[in-house]
Amino acid sequence: MERHERDRMLAEAMDIHGDYLLRVVYAIVKDRAKAEDIVQEVFIQYYIHIDEFGHRSSVKTYLYRIAINHCHNLFKSWHYRKLELSHQVGELLVSFQNTEEKVMTEESSDELKRLINRLPLKYKEVIWLHYYAELKVSEVGEVLGCSVNTVKTRLARARRLVKGILKEENADD
Repeated sequence: MERHERDRMLAEAMDIHGDYLLRVVYAIVKDRAKAEDIVQEVFIQYYIHIDEFGHRSSVKTYLYRIAINHCHNLFKSWHYRKLELSHQVGELLVSFQNTEEKVMTEESSDELKRLINRLPLKYKEVIWLHYYAELKVSEVGEVLGCSVNTVKTRLARARRLVKGILKEENADD
């Protein structure tokens, strides 16, 4: 494939899918800079392997698959785990000092996103990909490398977990 054709395909993919990809990756990694780095890596990988793509799936699905793999690789890395642990310890210390501030922050945050973020990763991924990235169930399955039935099951369980969390929080009030 000629270079100008590859450049055109990359520019088109970035224009069409860049914002959605950034939102989904950010929802998973919770760090804007890391999300931007991952999205940039996704487009670099797409450009490098554009000849191998073969259009067996949509460009959107292909890009999301690469992004999810990069997110998983980030979570597996020792550097990330070490930073995450130190961040959690720091938050714990701050929460002891600023309980009132923490309550005010929680009240101002978007309730649904907060609940979704409390879910285990496998449920959070399907919710973000299906509802926020607007992927079809079959496309979510391709991105995550699992069957359509698995995606449907995870979506149902995720919704059930969110309802359970809501009931639990309302019972505490």
